[in-house]
Amino acid sequence: MAGRKNLLSNTDWILVSLYLIFVLMGWLNIYAAVYNENHNSILDMSQAYGKQLIWIGTAFIIALAILITDQKFFTAFAYPIYGTSLLLLIIVLIFGKEVSGSRSWFRIGDLAIQPAEFVKFATALVLAKYLGTINIRIQDFKTKLNVFALLLCPVLLILLQNDTGSAMVFIAFIFVLYREGLSGNVLIFGLLICVLFFLPLLFDKLIIIIILLGIGGILFYLVRKNKKDIIALVTIVVLSIGFIYSVDYLYSKVLQPHQKQRIDVLIGKQTDLKGAGYNVNQSKIAIGSGGLIGKGYLQGTQTKYDFVPKQSTDFIFSTIGEEWGFVGSSVVILLFILLFFRILFVAERQRSSLTRIYGYGVASLFFFHFMVNIGMTIGFFPVVGIPLPFFSYGGSSLWAFTLLLFVLIKFDSNRLYTY
Repeated sequence: MAGRKNLLSNTDWILVSLYLIFVLMGWLNIYAAVYNENHNSILDMSQAYGKQLIWIGTAFIIALAILITDQKFFTAFAYPIYGTSLLLLIIVLIFGKEVSGSRSWFRIGDLAIQPAEFVKFATALVLAKYLGTINIRIQDFKTKLNVFALLLCPVLLILLQNDTGSAMVFIAFIFVLYREGLSGNVLIFGLLICVLFFLPLLFDKLIIIIILLGIGGILFYLVRKNKKDIIALVTIVVLSIGFIYSVDYLYSKVLQPHQKQRIDVLIGKQTDLKGAGYNVNQSKIAIGSGGLIGKGYLQGTQTKYDFVPKQSTDFIFSTIGEEWGFVGSSVVILLFILLFFRILFVAERQRSSLTRIYGYGVASLFFFHFMVNIGMTIGFFPVVGIPLPFFSYGGSSLWAFTLLLFVLIKFDSNRLYTY
């Protein structure tokens, strides 16, 4: 009885409340996105919103099961959970079903499970377990190598499934490593790589190199008395020039045709409103047509007449924008921001480095999904098929996000007894 009282009193009910709000809002928006007048009952199990209700019910069971499970289970079995998730990624490559060009699903009748969603949770847990070990320092070369291996294994297996979007999500863990002491230069270097990838697609390489050398010359003058900084600067400039000349190869030989099309549309090299740019263009029209307060629930014409493909999954935010308008979209965004800050607050109050690191992993994954999903619906990011947490239709993502959040809530409920 005392244990139950401690669980109830120590549970972060703000996070639980936000979770329930998001799940309810997500379900209502899925109903709006695929609304069918011939199946207007929101409990119709033959429709996506009816099926989502089943996923929601099972997600609640998962959440409850996590809360009544001893938290030592997750810390003790972090490596087996991670290993099992990798094994599932291998198995799905062999026995999985191909959906939209990606072999990343187990399908049994109407039930479809995507292992890539669960490996995010497993990676966040195992990274926290490893970095939370006594005497492990992210500044050590061996630690960096081991962390790189832990992140690279799932990324490679997901890329083999031809699921670039899910593989990209693991970039989010760079924020966890930065919090644990990784040099900020790594973040700057990553940003530089992104910029240098897109610039040669827009401008002449010679012009870019001249500008790069000019910036390098200014920085050289500023650090000319520090030999170590000079060596680092010269190395970065040389590698940057080499990368600029490799962009053409990466773009033409490594990226898939549909990926190249999406990048071309994003940077304005190609205006394909009937092909690669159709989804984003219709999504922007839907969001823009919502105006200040929206057209009203179930009144979205772009939504009702199926102008936006995948509107219940990848482009669910366009439904929010059209029917709820700027005000409703802002409320959703503010709620997500509240969720991120609450997760970070919970992470920082942990007495265990393992649980703190895990908390940052959860925050990073949620933020990456939020940023990229909304960004691609308004044309800021290429379309990569990343769900909006708790809003996009699908059981795998809902279960995975529930796992991520409620394991953190479980850790936090025992923070006073963790040393």
